[in-house]
Order: sequence, then structure tokens, then C-alpha cells
Amino acid sequence: MGHLDHAAYGWLTPVLSYVMASVGAALGLRCTLRALGATGRSRRNWLLTAASAIGTGIWTMHFVAMLGFSVTGTEIHYDVPLTVLSLLVAMLVVGAGVFAVGYGKDRGRSLLLGGLTTGLGVASMHYIGMAALRLHGHISYRPATVGLSVAIAVVAATAALWAALNIRSPLMVAAVASLIMGAAVTSMHYTGMMAIAVEVDPSGAALPGATAVQFIFPLAVGLGSYLFLTSAFVALSPTADERAASAAARRLGEEHPAGAH
Repeated sequence: MGHLDHAAYGWLTPVLSYVMASVGAALGLRCTLRALGATGRSRRNWLLTAASAIGTGIWTMHFVAMLGFSVTGTEIHYDVPLTVLSLLVAMLVVGAGVFAVGYGKDRGRSLLLGGLTTGLGVASMHYIGMAALRLHGHISYRPATVGLSVAIAVVAATAALWAALNIRSPLMVAAVASLIMGAAVTSMHYTGMMAIAVEVDPSGAALPGATAVQFIFPLAVGLGSYLFLTSAFVALSPTADERAASAAARRLGEEHPAGAH
């Protein structure tokens, strides 16, 4: 069995991965709330942004954490198409979850369905991402720990959505719900990593795929930049209440123009 190191750079990758998961969750849940206050095409666009933000956040979290993963006796490469597929699956499945919340008529049922789907999206991304690993040896999984990791993802994703829908203060939503979701993704990841064992088969043959530095790091930096730029856009975009207040102010100005008696 190869010795597994889940934090080859100390606390750097666990802390940074948690930050990325929390930023993606904060942005995605904020967009979900914006969607609930919108209609038509605007609601759909907010939900699409939410799906891309949460999906990007959990994918970036996973692969930032994987930068600190090493196995003694073998290099680690990544299959590029499978790695990209893991990102697309994260966005699509999480998208199904936020759309269930955004368009559901029954709030309780929508919350459960959205939490289940979002949690499964987190887990699907993780295990597809793990299937992309290429190393000299064989990876096996402990089924009970895999099941626990999926349960953590579903329960915590549901809790995060509940907080987003029930906490009235926008700042509290950003703080509480995003921290819960960030903890969900990070806990799920490291629980899932505890489920694996690697039997190393030393070889001098070249591994297929790309190294983390060649492929994962540049993509993670690009997606992380997307999250922060989109966060700035959402922060500067007026809410439904702000638009309503602005419209009311304009109507009042038209009815009582300055200088009129």
C-alpha cells in the first residue's frame, strides 16, 4: 500500500480549498435568492449563474485540495477529458438542484429535492474527479466511508439551502449559508479521500494525462478569477427591492417635479 498524504503543503491547500468552496457557495446562494425575487428570463439567468458559481466553487475546491495530495512511490497525473467532465457534471447536477428551488411550488418539497440534487452533484463531481487520477497502481474504496461522504454532502447542502431561504438578512445569508456549504463540500471531499486506498505498482513507464501544475493549477486559477469577478458583478447589481425603491422615487419625481407649486 502506498502512503497517502492529503496535505503535502500543510494547511495551505485545505484552507484555500475551503475558501474557494465558500466563495462559490456565497455567490451561488445569493444568485438563487435574487432568482426568487425575479420573474421570466431574469429568474432563469440568475439560476444559471447560481449553478455555474456553485459548480465552479466545488470543482475548484476539489482540485485545489488535490494539489496537496500525493502517494509515495508514484507520480499523479489527471485525465483531461474526465477532469473537464467532472466540472460540467457539477454545474449540470447542481443546476438541477437550484432550478428545483427556483421554480418549485411547494417550498418544503423543493428544498428537499434541491438539497438532495445539489449534494449528489457535489459527490458526483468528486468521484468523477477521482476517476480522472492516473498513477502507477490501483485505487480501491471503502464503501461505508463513500456512503458517509455522500450523506454529508446531501445533508449539508440541504442545510445551506434552508439557511439561504429562511434567513432574512442578506449578510447573514452570505455568512451562515456559505460557511455551511463550504464546510459541506470540504468535509465531503476529505471524508471521500479517507475512503481510498492505493496499492502502488512501481513502474518507469510514462503516465498518461497531465500533471496538476500543467493542467489543474491554471484552470483552477482561471475559475477562481471567474468567481471573484462574478461576485463583484452580483454585489454591484441592484436587488429587486432596490429597483422597486428606485422606480418609486422616479414616479414621485414625475408627480412632483422640482420647483413645482
